[in-house]
Amino acid sequence: MADPTFPHSGTSALRVYPHDLEARVDKKESLVEDAYRALKASILDGTLPAGYQAVEHRIADQLNMSRTPVHEAVIRLQHEGLVRVLPRRGVQVLPISAADMVEVYQVLVAMEGMAAMLLAEHPERAEASIRMMEDATNQMERALKAEDLRGWARADDQFHRVLVSECGNQRLAKMAATMVDQAQRARTVTLQFRPLPHASVQEHRVIISAIRAGDTLGARAAAEGHRTRASGEIIKAIERL
Repeated sequence: MADPTFPHSGTSALRVYPHDLEARVDKKESLVEDAYRALKASILDGTLPAGYQAVEHRIADQLNMSRTPVHEAVIRLQHEGLVRVLPRRGVQVLPISAADMVEVYQVLVAMEGMAAMLLAEHPERAEASIRMMEDATNQMERALKAEDLRGWARADDQFHRVLVSECGNQRLAKMAATMVDQAQRARTVTLQFRPLPHASVQEHRVIISAIRAGDTLGARAAAEGHRTRASGEIIKAIERL
């Protein structure tokens, strides 16, 4: 498989001052974060497809980085379940299995239902988040009309990320983030193999309306119902693939 295209320097000194050390640590952390974001984005959007395998130094060359930040980024991605390190054979992007995604969606259904309920408890404070979800839903609708499935997928992902990240429970948001990443991969892979997702737009609007109305139980039920229905289509598509 051809290498995908991804969207160091060193100095020595006789004495290292604290602020120099802090600057070097900050630079290293920044490089690791850059490598992590680039690799993760490439996995989630399918640029690095399931099963893709490469040694770390080749990935580092593609990113125009040294191997150290790439290695640390790979370890983070392995903890998140997106890649695995193969001894003496490099890094492999993990496949997407229907069984794994069933578990992922079971967790997401519960978390997103809770997130919607928390937002609905204080709709006046959630208005900015509601508008972001509305904007994402409007983008989904426009993308569908233009038959732009990738644009639809990006906007759909944005809706769900806002839902969990803005709910006010930081522990829930942090735990849900990895699950949302897995859902994004599955969404992208199955785009061409399931019905056009017109229902998602309407279901998102129901969730938004319930949150804005302060209907906590309605918001929770709408979010859970939406994710359950949509995930069923995706899992069926994965099984066919």
